[in-house]
Amino acid sequence: MPQILILHGPNLNLLGKREPEVYGSQTLDQINADLLQKAAAMNLRVSCFQSNHEGILIDQIHEAATHHIDGIIFNPGGFTHTSVALRDALLAVDIPFIEVHLSNTLARESFRAESYFSDIASGIIIGLGAKGYSLALEAIAHLLTQPQQ
Repeated sequence: MPQILILHGPNLNLLGKREPEVYGSQTLDQINADLLQKAAAMNLRVSCFQSNHEGILIDQIHEAATHHIDGIIFNPGGFTHTSVALRDALLAVDIPFIEVHLSNTLARESFRAESYFSDIASGIIIGLGAKGYSLALEAIAHLLTQPQQ
């Protein structure tokens, strides 16, 4: 059974309260519950983790390799535009990942158009709200079941 790690970056613990007109009204707990339910139906094992701290997210990425995680879904939040260290951690573990953003980062402030992850991600889903996580789960499952080319 493939194992997927879902990583949520800074301030995502405030979903449902923080700027719902931008990020939607679903809470992080609701998003995670939906993902766990969908994963079970897809015969995937999923674990969800959120932190506001860069180093803790890096530790989770490092541990993903030792825990035989097959794929990662990652919403780096504000670290999208700033974290070379998270980028390096993802490159070091060489686990396929999908980058997810609830809002359309390209339609917001100009600094949000820059991502330190998009060029190394297996795929990117932006601007579809909480549905983006569900689509990312389908995408990573698809990637993991396709023969390597």
